[in-house]
Amino acid sequence: MARHDPHNRTVYWNDRHIPGLSLMCADFTTHSYPPHVHEAFVVAVTEDGGAEVKSRGQVGQAHAACLFAFNPAEPHSGWMGASPRWRYRGFYLPQRAIHALAAGLGIERIPYFTRNDFTDPDLIAAFLSLHRRLQADDDPLAGREALLSAFGMLFDRHGSGGERAEAAPADRVLFERIRKEMAERVAEPLTLDQLGLRFGLTEFQLIGLFNRVAGITPHAYLTQLRLNAACRMLKRQKAIADVALASGFYDQSALTRHFKRCYGITPLQFAKAAA
Repeated sequence: MARHDPHNRTVYWNDRHIPGLSLMCADFTTHSYPPHVHEAFVVAVTEDGGAEVKSRGQVGQAHAACLFAFNPAEPHSGWMGASPRWRYRGFYLPQRAIHALAAGLGIERIPYFTRNDFTDPDLIAAFLSLHRRLQADDDPLAGREALLSAFGMLFDRHGSGGERAEAAPADRVLFERIRKEMAERVAEPLTLDQLGLRFGLTEFQLIGLFNRVAGITPHAYLTQLRLNAACRMLKRQKAIADVALASGFYDQSALTRHFKRCYGITPLQFAKAAA
């Protein structure tokens, strides 16, 4: 089911082909994404105009001749740049969708991507066609075939069998402990000094750890954890004011401000699209 909002952005979900798969259409004239991460594996293809996208410390150009793919939890940001418009289509695959896709392709796991942008005309055409077909949702068999074909092509041509270079083991272990603590206490008003004292770090050391391991600051990471928690509750049709408090935001307006800044839509628009 698709829903259209006043800002020319459409968000819709389709569980017919891959459970949990989320698809999005965006049409921006003014918007910027702050540095953020997704729990999902993300693929985005531009239909018209373009933007600038930053990941891995480099700025690339999003345009009709380029496809972007981001690994789960990979920091990135984007802004309009010189283009007056950016119209694109996106695919978001959380873990259950990733597992279902891997099973459909007959692989143990999806590959890791060591770069984010690909100029591959056949691949771009396949994903644009796939997105439009899933949006129409008029032929389940053809949609399933197109989905497996497009993602199979992406993985075969550009996926890496190796994993990303990990942070130092001690950093990774400590980061996972702090991340777990933040996730469990997402509704609490956490501070840098509290977290630092809890794990024997100064505030500066805590910021450095997150930059090394996650690529973003503790505040940005905590905000993303809160937004992810809010998304899960909104999908269960909980009241937005209650979601704001339960996910750690000061009030509904704070949730709306962060939500729109990160996703380009309001929590209400997200909840209606997920219904």
